[in-house]
Amino acid sequence: MHQSQLFTKTQKEAPKDEISVNAKLLTRGGFIDKLSAGIFSFLPLGLKVLRKIENIVREEMVAVDGQEILMPALNPKENWQKTGRWENFDALFKIKGADEKEYALGATHEEIVVPLAQKFILSYKDLPLYIFQIQTKFRNEIRAKSGLLRTREFSMKDLYSFHADEKDLDSYYEKITDAYFKIIERCGLDEQTYLTAASGGSFSKYSHEFQTITEGGEDKIHICQQCDLAINEEIKPENPTCPDCGSNDFKEVKAVEIANIFKLKTKYSEPFDLKFRDKDGQEKLVIMGCYGMGPARIMGAIAEVWHDEKGLIWPKEVAPFDIHLLALGEDEKIKKEAEALYEKLISRGYAVLYDDRDATAGKKFAEADLIGIPWRIVISQKSLDKSSMELKARNAQETYLLKLNDLKNLADFISSPAKD
Repeated sequence: MHQSQLFTKTQKEAPKDEISVNAKLLTRGGFIDKLSAGIFSFLPLGLKVLRKIENIVREEMVAVDGQEILMPALNPKENWQKTGRWENFDALFKIKGADEKEYALGATHEEIVVPLAQKFILSYKDLPLYIFQIQTKFRNEIRAKSGLLRTREFSMKDLYSFHADEKDLDSYYEKITDAYFKIIERCGLDEQTYLTAASGGSFSKYSHEFQTITEGGEDKIHICQQCDLAINEEIKPENPTCPDCGSNDFKEVKAVEIANIFKLKTKYSEPFDLKFRDKDGQEKLVIMGCYGMGPARIMGAIAEVWHDEKGLIWPKEVAPFDIHLLALGEDEKIKKEAEALYEKLISRGYAVLYDDRDATAGKKFAEADLIGIPWRIVISQKSLDKSSMELKARNAQETYLLKLNDLKNLADFISSPAKD
């Protein structure tokens, strides 16, 4: 893409009403725009990042046999009344239609997915079943803040599993845990993210959160220094020692929850009378699990973790582009060579943002650092005098000089992780 045609522009100053790192950098870089507290537009660069995260999530959910669906965001009141959550789900947005019927904007989808599954689950032969969606959710957050970390409208992946017994649920629970860490690794957050024991509510002793360490996080977690299991601050008083290894050596840190998993068991199948017939023809309640992950919140967490004083540093798999190509100077030969290289890179399958604007070198370098694309290529009079291009990783200081036509050597650099 030619940067001169990009819909958005970067900003020199961060919004005065933003405190969090992710809100400041994502706004300044032209990734998001705040409409109101907790409500954001995703601009071209930001939407590219969000879609890449969603696709990583989608790939890993399909890999554990998830089938993707899309459920309505507009939910009838009576579904929520069946579970008793119409009255006691504090963050539920409630609206009234022209026919005076009341609805909720989907905050979570247990009330919708269970009656849906009931139409297709009849016997043990229909189990297990795993269905998921990636959809916009709505929650009436009292304290919407911290950029993408706490919003009123957000992207959410929710997967629901349906089982004949708890043993099968336990097995899939472990499978999802592994899948989540694959997603987290691909998003560049594996070294900062911990499996965290949290309250399981009325249906299990523990649920589990995936908490990413960042000073911008609102949660506190206690990390076991022996086995790396973490415990949420809210349940720590009940667990003076680690539930996994028994150690009492903990480190307290701030973190943001990017995903969670619950063993629902029969909590939602019971009110909807979701049953199946077993091998003996006996009716039994379906056992359930649910597994949530926030792609937009992951995007915010990446920005919190991967940045420096100059701007964002996107991990390779989620970056809006692979390469930021800069043409420095107004000489037509520079522009011609840069345009030719741009076309070659595109033909090789690279996603390239080409800064073809009439702007100073300083402005182009500063904006490239702010936007944070993994690799930068510079074409200038200095490089052309050597028939070369300058290559630099966003998270490194060293610059490499490669011949203009040496795309094989370039591929060796860019296909490997950015050098520290």
